[in-house]
Amino acid sequence: MEKPKRFQVSLKVIWGSSIALAVMASIPKLFDADSTPGDLIINSSITLLFSLFIWYYNIYSLPKFSSNKTAKSLFNWKLLLSVVLGILLMVILVIAHQELFQVSKMDAPIMFELRGVLINLIVYMFLHLLFQNYQTQQMGVELERTKAVNLGAQYELLKQQINPHFLFNSLNTLKSMVDMNDENSSDFILKLSDFYRFTLESRKLDLIPLREEIQILDSYVYLLKARFEDGFVLENEIDEKQYESVIPPFALQLLIENCIKHNVVSLNKPLKIRLYSEKDFLVIENPIQLKRGAIVSTGVGLDNINQRFMHLVHKEIEIDKNETTFKVKIPLIYDHRNN
Repeated sequence: MEKPKRFQVSLKVIWGSSIALAVMASIPKLFDADSTPGDLIINSSITLLFSLFIWYYNIYSLPKFSSNKTAKSLFNWKLLLSVVLGILLMVILVIAHQELFQVSKMDAPIMFELRGVLINLIVYMFLHLLFQNYQTQQMGVELERTKAVNLGAQYELLKQQINPHFLFNSLNTLKSMVDMNDENSSDFILKLSDFYRFTLESRKLDLIPLREEIQILDSYVYLLKARFEDGFVLENEIDEKQYESVIPPFALQLLIENCIKHNVVSLNKPLKIRLYSEKDFLVIENPIQLKRGAIVSTGVGLDNINQRFMHLVHKEIEIDKNETTFKVKIPLIYDHRNN
């Protein structure tokens, strides 16, 4: 996982602003006839040293370098402490320059103090606004990272959501076939084995070719036919040109399972499901023949498939329903880079 970007203030900003403040503080001296080059140097050096101190003091007082939490208000005890320390530092710098350069004539100390307070306020507010902006950006980055991790975890759960009832029903069907000495029992076991082998091989993939999905579906349909016999009919009318497109694995299986879950499947009333292409969509169509006393659909199965498409390609499935027919249209994907 990518490390968060550290908060930094460029040395060019620190030194450039300090030098600029030092030059600006010396400009009035240029218009003073009694000023000497030494006066200019003293004024500039005091302002430069003071500005550098204020920059680094405020930088190292940020929460990044201490255990203190970020202040909710820009004006707080940290600003007061910075101003007090700045005043003391300015007094020390003025006295030190007087002793070092033996200057008899300097600006009044109050002028240096006012200048120091002004510089302190400017640096403090500018730095803390920068830091608050940095924290806001980091919160946004962390939120996106958390969202991506959460979506990834949800998607892994979605891919593994194979209805356990299907296995239960398949094993019951197999038991009945064995009890009746059905000669197709061996083929049923092989198809069941193939289906779950496909499940294990494909569940780690985001997308698989439609051709492979149809192979998985063939094994699944064989198992359904063994259970429902002629009560279940699947008509595959998909254009073979579409077979090289890709879709999320088990999308078709979940859609067929959804049809069986909500509709009557019997010899007297066969459930006929059509698969066909329509532009860039694959359509799964079935007649509406709801079971008696059927529980109202929660839409979990369709939502599962929709979320998988949204997660992978930012496309949604389409549902077309009338009084007699239910259609689900899933987008065909031709970009194999996501596979």
